[in-house]
Amino acid sequence: MARIRNKKKMFVKPIVKKKQANVDHITGDKIPKSFVFARGKLPSSLRQLQMDLRKLMLPYTALKLKEKKRNSLKDFLNVAGPMGVSHFLILSKTETAPYLRVARTPQGPTLTFKIHEYSLAADVAQSQLRPRCPQDLFKNAPLIVLSGFGSGEQHLKLTTVMFQNIFPAIDINTVKLSSCQRIVLLNYNKDTQLIDFRHYSIRLQPVGVSRRLRKFVQNREVPDLRNLQDVSDFVTKVGYGSESEGDDEAATVTLANDLGRVNKASTKSAVKLQEIGPRMTLQLIKIEEGLCSGGIIFSEYGTASEQRQEKSQNNEEDEEDDSD
Repeated sequence: MARIRNKKKMFVKPIVKKKQANVDHITGDKIPKSFVFARGKLPSSLRQLQMDLRKLMLPYTALKLKEKKRNSLKDFLNVAGPMGVSHFLILSKTETAPYLRVARTPQGPTLTFKIHEYSLAADVAQSQLRPRCPQDLFKNAPLIVLSGFGSGEQHLKLTTVMFQNIFPAIDINTVKLSSCQRIVLLNYNKDTQLIDFRHYSIRLQPVGVSRRLRKFVQNREVPDLRNLQDVSDFVTKVGYGSESEGDDEAATVTLANDLGRVNKASTKSAVKLQEIGPRMTLQLIKIEEGLCSGGIIFSEYGTASEQRQEKSQNNEEDEEDDSD
């Protein structure tokens, strides 16, 4: 008779996804979250810009958000409430130019920007000799820096508040240096009235340490010393970054605690920014009170009443010229 084997039952432990926090456990503030999606048909380059913006907004955004043609703005709004989504970034394209709308849910306001120029993250990386994008770069939200918005005008104040609230606030007394790895810079030019949008990675390098030593400590690999007569040649060899980079006093900081294997507490480190993209040149066109609707708070082309007044004034001037 054939022997009957007893099959052992296998128990597979289910994978439990860690639920994302809605409130910062240190500051107690609500963490802003976002949806990045498109309205209407977009060309492939703008679709890629949409993915770049989603990656920029990590970790508090839906990187793989599925959208369909039949989805309306109300559909996104219905999902946003239970998921704690506080902001929408909406891309669209007309015959003249692409646009980016930044809206706060559920009741607005909404800022509409015209995209004059843009470069994708892949284009920025391709232009660099040594592009840098480590795996853990997007584990924490970026810092936000606004420059040139302090003129006191209402539309610039609203723009400042909107972008400040898109990203989580930080407490300088409790923030961990290891979580500050990216920065988003918005610079307003009052002459051209354009906003330069940039996205950088932050890295620190110890001052006074050669590039070879940094690589040796970080990579934990045995260096190739076959062509050297002495170990000192490895440290002092000219032409391979023997002098530390970025020793400018204005770009150095003294660390409060250790950061990695190279940057130690109470030592000076050089702050280096490397652009990772995307980059955009934006122009604020309109601010609406509600969510993509409502009264016009600001318009680059003036309000409807101002346009009518200007038009009537021009007509009166034309009539006077004709009578003369």
